Amino acid sequence: MSRRHIRGFILFVLAVVLPFVLSDYRVFQVTLVMVSAIALLGLNLLTGYSGQISLGHGAFYGIGAYTTAILIHKLGMPYGLAIPCAAGVCAILGFLFGLPALRLEGVYLALATFALGVVLPQILKYRGIEHWTGGVQGITLVKPEAPFGLPLAADQWLYFLCLAVATGAFACARNLVRGPTGRAIIAIRDRQVAASAAGIDASMYKSITFGISAMYAGIAGALAALTVQFVGPDSFSIFLSIGLLVGIVVGGIATISGAIYGALFIQFVPNMADEVSKAAPWAIYGIVLIGCALVMPRGIAGLIERLTARAFQFSRPHRAIPPQEEP
Repeated sequence: MSRRHIRGFILFVLAVVLPFVLSDYRVFQVTLVMVSAIALLGLNLLTGYSGQISLGHGAFYGIGAYTTAILIHKLGMPYGLAIPCAAGVCAILGFLFGLPALRLEGVYLALATFALGVVLPQILKYRGIEHWTGGVQGITLVKPEAPFGLPLAADQWLYFLCLAVATGAFACARNLVRGPTGRAIIAIRDRQVAASAAGIDASMYKSITFGISAMYAGIAGALAALTVQFVGPDSFSIFLSIGLLVGIVVGGIATISGAIYGALFIQFVPNMADEVSKAAPWAIYGIVLIGCALVMPRGIAGLIERLTARAFQFSRPHRAIPPQEEP
């Protein structure tokens, strides 16, 4: 068995045991970490691998959450069907939004997605659809219980549900990046003219990537709605989109594992900053961000990769160089 398989088996065992040894609140926090990791993974596919900057992914996160809440609360749909529906809605909207956005690049695309993130909370408060969205009051959900009579608490069941979805999401993203589609996306990011000359349809690949990224955000929003048991317009402000972008930068751009590190950062660092200073928690948060940018320019994933490579280099036995014979 290889070292990678051993490490994966150990992580799997830890993930299974974790909800039985932690308190309910810690289990809730770890569940939110997995939810954030799914959203960050989708944004990293778009920004890190495709090179399209998005400041509005919090909008797709909110659309996924509201779609799930409306289907469950208003239509009585089981959450097992509501989550795939939310993913499909966000994938279609992301693909359609990506079509006109292809005319924009760089900061102009970022501004267009920024507008999407700003306008969504106002749309959710609109009186014309208040019957469905709940207006400023939002929608309250009931935490689902474990099915089939499983001896699990509600928090533990949600933990395992999010763990299963996150595992599948990361496996799909890994296969996507390593496959022909991923190589085409990376080629478009690095050399779009050369990729187009090689026969790659840049417009179609960019739209598909936008749709996949939005689908990941919608899945994360659906799971967040079930975990938090509430959706409201102010929960999906532009600060959510900025926080997601911060997460992929700190975790590591164009890395799969960086989504996990970024999720840990955006989940726990703000709470730690609030504990350090009640008066100015955002100042502490900003100082930590600046420190991360200086110490880890490639993100946490890049730092861990560099340290691992250096440790492996030192652990390898050095072969003695035989003395050269004099002519």
